[in-house]
Amino acid sequence: MTVNRIVSFLPSATELLYELEEQDKLFGVTHECKYPPDATKKAKVITTVINSQELTSKEIDTATCNLLKEGKDIFVLHENNLKNANPDLIISQETCEVCAAYTNQVSKAVKVLEKKPILHSMDPHNMQEILESVTQLGKILGCEEKSRRIVDSLEKRIQKIKESTNSKNPKVLAIEWIEPFFTAGHWVPEMIEIAGGINMISKIGEHSRRLTMDEVTKSDPDIIILMPCGFDVERTISEYYQILKKDNIWNSLTAVKTNRVFAVDANSFFSKPSIRTVEGIEILAKIIQSEKFINLKVSENAFTHIDNTKN
Repeated sequence: MTVNRIVSFLPSATELLYELEEQDKLFGVTHECKYPPDATKKAKVITTVINSQELTSKEIDTATCNLLKEGKDIFVLHENNLKNANPDLIISQETCEVCAAYTNQVSKAVKVLEKKPILHSMDPHNMQEILESVTQLGKILGCEEKSRRIVDSLEKRIQKIKESTNSKNPKVLAIEWIEPFFTAGHWVPEMIEIAGGINMISKIGEHSRRLTMDEVTKSDPDIIILMPCGFDVERTISEYYQILKKDNIWNSLTAVKTNRVFAVDANSFFSKPSIRTVEGIEILAKIIQSEKFINLKVSENAFTHIDNTKN
């Protein structure tokens, strides 16, 4: 079946479609498809019932848990926009029912559409699977050569980081949510290891989960990297000063006392299984082994050092 019309339920898929130069075939996206900026001009087929811009981390977590407990959807399918998109292909995911449109929305979409589209799920849990997802979508769209060039370029960047790290591997704890604490799972532990750190608590490929302060204390990380899911650096810093800055137990941690706490742009480089996770590895390398990667260029506002000595 020839694919001429695509709907993306997944921001990382939207990013990849633009990288593959297939964006003219994209007729529907989600509210979270904000990169590249042109994606925001596409019709929205998915939005959320949670206004994360106006809620605190704790309020977002409470609202999400309540919806899941009650069996209600976090995401809303806009049927008219979907029908107008009339897709040959819908790209979705089954990795996380909180982060992006999930199985429920796909099932509803298929029922709404008269012409049944191809369904393609992208569910990477590590860096190799992220790269494989590029190859798989390239095959579906008939642009294998282009996808191969993208993968080759990404692999070279990853290999360059691996070859440049030194043997001084600090213990690194990545935190995916601040109130309550969540581990950073899936591909993030591997990203940390590639960048020359020893990942603490979470394991490669595992789902994120709630994390206790006792676990944080016992792990005694040398470096803490805050990457709340979907947040940028500015939002993360705001959360830090509101929630953690004056916490006595937090301030007793080695990483905090030695002033080695960082915030990263999680929404762009860590929360999604997109090809931009490779720049995420480069960002981590600059944080974890800064003396080795001082000249490595990354995007502006990709990360910042949180100076805990400042009020």
